[in-house]
Amino acid sequence: MELRPYIDALRHELALAAAAGGEDARELAERLTAPLESATRLALLDALSEAAAEITRDLAPGSVDLRLRNREPSFVVTPAPADLWTDHAAVPPPPDPSPAATPAPGEDEATVRISLRLPEHLKSRVEQSAARAGVSINTWLIRAAAAAADGETARPAAPTVTPSGGAQRYTGWVR
Repeated sequence: MELRPYIDALRHELALAAAAGGEDARELAERLTAPLESATRLALLDALSEAAAEITRDLAPGSVDLRLRNREPSFVVTPAPADLWTDHAAVPPPPDPSPAATPAPGEDEATVRISLRLPEHLKSRVEQSAARAGVSINTWLIRAAAAAADGETARPAAPTVTPSGGAQRYTGWVR
């Protein structure tokens, strides 16, 4: 999204208003328009960011993000996942991705940190589900992501206990 037309329109309106005040007012307006460009751009970005947050609240669990690249904003829309109750028989299943390499026993698996924004009502449901499963929210979310990546539509399974008494480890990539 190009902000330049909006800034130029504001500059034009300021020049018209200043022209009514005489030569001194017009010269002052010309001197002020350049420094005001940054403030105007910031105010427009704040308004767009707030609008994206408001739309995200209404669109949950989908989202709208505002990104800034080369001083120009762009919107990234992430739609809500397809309804689990729709008939998926007409849609061919996606090809199975190649399995992720499993780390050797005792080898630490690399982890990454991500930020996840959830609507308040969904966060509460996730907390309740994790508590019912007797696991942390992080563990529950990892299991849910793994189940979704594996094409399962059910809730993430409880850990299976191995003969050694440890819980099963989930590995893989999530898109």
